[in-house]
Amino acid sequence: MKQNFNPDRQHTLASEIYLSGKGLHSGLEAEMRLLPGLPGTGFQFCRTDLPGRPMIAGNSDSVVDTFRGTSLSCNGATVSMIEHLLAALVGTGIDNCLIEISGQEIPIMDGSCIPFVNLIDDAGIEEQNAVKTWYELSHPITYHDRVNNVKIEAFPDSEYRISTVVDFKSSKLGIQTASLRHMKEFKKEIAPCRTYCLVHELEMLSENSLIQGDLVRNAILVVDKSISQQQMQKLMKKFNLKRFDTLEGTYLDNVKLHFDNEIARHKLLDMIGDLSLIGYSLKAHVVGNRPGHTGNIGFAKMVRQFIRENKFQAREFA
Repeated sequence: MKQNFNPDRQHTLASEIYLSGKGLHSGLEAEMRLLPGLPGTGFQFCRTDLPGRPMIAGNSDSVVDTFRGTSLSCNGATVSMIEHLLAALVGTGIDNCLIEISGQEIPIMDGSCIPFVNLIDDAGIEEQNAVKTWYELSHPITYHDRVNNVKIEAFPDSEYRISTVVDFKSSKLGIQTASLRHMKEFKKEIAPCRTYCLVHELEMLSENSLIQGDLVRNAILVVDKSISQQQMQKLMKKFNLKRFDTLEGTYLDNVKLHFDNEIARHKLLDMIGDLSLIGYSLKAHVVGNRPGHTGNIGFAKMVRQFIRENKFQAREFA
């Protein structure tokens, strides 16, 4: 984030960004252009490959699916796996951006959002002649999914902070935690953290026509349960894996972690991207216990609705 960055002004890209890559689930190539957005427009997606170039608003009202990623749909068009890109935009201080894409799925890059962050840094950030409005909650807001044991809470705070707790229910993998106390730490502490997949889920995901991209290059594969040599040989052939340990608590293909708690940090990254769909900037400490895309979006919808209905109760800082 550039020096003299004024958090009380809106910001956009100083210049256009072009990139291309394959989707994690579809395995299909897509081209993207990130363009400066007008003040107050937020994040908008445009499907350039479809007739009429339909637009999709980047807020929780557009969410249609949260299975293995967050998908938005509007005007007959869908865009999926949007959370990493949106996290990069939020983490670099971008408020307004038009995202043009020639396919349905955002490129996975290396499984983190640091490639997006680096491109944004290269393009530059421009301060706009528009005030950024922050909302401070008047009281805590709690989302609780008792069936899946997911709890996400927001507490009034002087800044936007996020903490997360991930519990694998495994004696070897245990519980991981991560926190982001200041958004200026996002690039170093959160952006490089890659997505992950539990090994026992690989076959199910493949059978559902997911993870068709190069999984090994853009995800951490976690051995969450001990598996047999026969099962491992099958996975080796299917996903072109090399050498690894089959014991619980290890990582396939000899992956070197960027941080000991990289998975919890990636969960935090996902939360930042998903919670951008609230559509309002918060001064709050958000704490996610076992968060996932479904819980993140459920919470985002709750907070978005609260602010829309009770703006007089949420202190505005402009």
